[in-house]
Amino acid sequence: MGLRCTLVPMTDSTPSPAADRKLQRAVTLIPAIAIILANIIGTGVFVKARVMTVNVGTPGMVLLVWVCAGLLTLTGSLVYAELSTMMPRSGGALNYIGAAFGRRWAYLYGWTMMLGTWASVAAVAILLVIFLNGLFGDSLAPWALKTLPLVVIVFTTAINLATVRAAGHIATGLTVVKILIVLGVGIGGFLLADGSWKNFSLDAADGIGEGIPESARLGINGFGAAMLGALWSYNGWALISALGGEVKDPGRTLPRTMIGGTLLVIVLYLLINATYFYVLTPLEIANLPESGSVANAAVLRFGGSTAAKLMSVGLVLSAYGTLHTGIMVGARLPFALARKGLLPKSLGIVSARSVPAISVLVTGAGAFVLALSGTFDILTDIYVFMIWIFYGITCSTVFILRRKLPDAERPYRVWGYPYVPLVFLAVTLFLLVNTFLATPWRAVSGLALVLSGLPVYAYYSRKLGSDEATAWLGEE
Repeated sequence: MGLRCTLVPMTDSTPSPAADRKLQRAVTLIPAIAIILANIIGTGVFVKARVMTVNVGTPGMVLLVWVCAGLLTLTGSLVYAELSTMMPRSGGALNYIGAAFGRRWAYLYGWTMMLGTWASVAAVAILLVIFLNGLFGDSLAPWALKTLPLVVIVFTTAINLATVRAAGHIATGLTVVKILIVLGVGIGGFLLADGSWKNFSLDAADGIGEGIPESARLGINGFGAAMLGALWSYNGWALISALGGEVKDPGRTLPRTMIGGTLLVIVLYLLINATYFYVLTPLEIANLPESGSVANAAVLRFGGSTAAKLMSVGLVLSAYGTLHTGIMVGARLPFALARKGLLPKSLGIVSARSVPAISVLVTGAGAFVLALSGTFDILTDIYVFMIWIFYGITCSTVFILRRKLPDAERPYRVWGYPYVPLVFLAVTLFLLVNTFLATPWRAVSGLALVLSGLPVYAYYSRKLGSDEATAWLGEE
């Protein structure tokens, strides 16, 4: 007997119990694009250039990494576009992996992304407060630097208990701010700065590179480590699929959102990173402190202290936008697992506002705990390693599902099949192996977090029936 969760239809006369309510398809194209851009354009593009410059040494190589990471992200978007339109369900890849490989792997994906979301939100909250500290001239007390990330997480969690339509409008407004920041720095640097194209011929061989291990500097290991930094900055391209059950007209909206959003971000990222190296030398970038923002340093150089203050305000808003959408989208994974019977039933409750309220609260609480320890770069590296294991696994499902479910409706089919998915898988494998070589303890930590889901799965799976692939095509 397939694993299905039956929902009681809502009527005008009989209120539906919270555990039986459906999520509403209320997210249209513009809010969907805003959500994905708010997820992608967050914090990485404003800070990761420092680490990447030390990793690969020269501006040209940094820009090459941004191009390679962008193209890899685009190939992933093409694959996810087919899968998400075939199964427009909350939880996204949870459903594709379940249909292809069964319940255990689907659960490990959901578990990993749930923990990964906590780590991501915690990392961004930490960086938001670092930006806020810069706005106040590095005057915040040590206790405030530790406490404020927690306050921000609590506030953002509360905001996400509103309707998904309201959350989407907030994401739209914050996305406009993010794009204006990138364009302001990118164009302003070239127009106002006394920069030099000669900076592109220099290197950062003597840079300090605070906090960056020798094993992640130069060579193939350095390139792979820089790719992790770039992929953190591109991260978010696939998360809209987790809202598949709330997207209106998913067959058209999801492909346009993922592919169009990714192309736009690639252009914006190349623009702003070229500006960094036009305004600052590679050595100046490499010598920034671990908590420093390359964007802020560039704006200070060509706009002065007032512009730098405004930039700090923009960075705070940008980081908050990532926090907001991270909690909103991340909460849909424990919700989907609960509706499949793989987590406590309470996580599958939908509030009267059509929000998975308990899942939102649990997501905020998990991020709260992780924000108590760790640093931005460590949390992001572990996060990227964890999720790219499952990006690779998800990509492979396109081959299996075309064979296992040949008659399933596919409003969009991946361009360049089978070569595009094969390229994505090959590069993903390289990145994972390279992470073990360049930063082994971070890779091992990420793998341990993935495997920690197995005993939890064993507990819940004993209560369930068979594990048919077609069960993952049913209603939530």
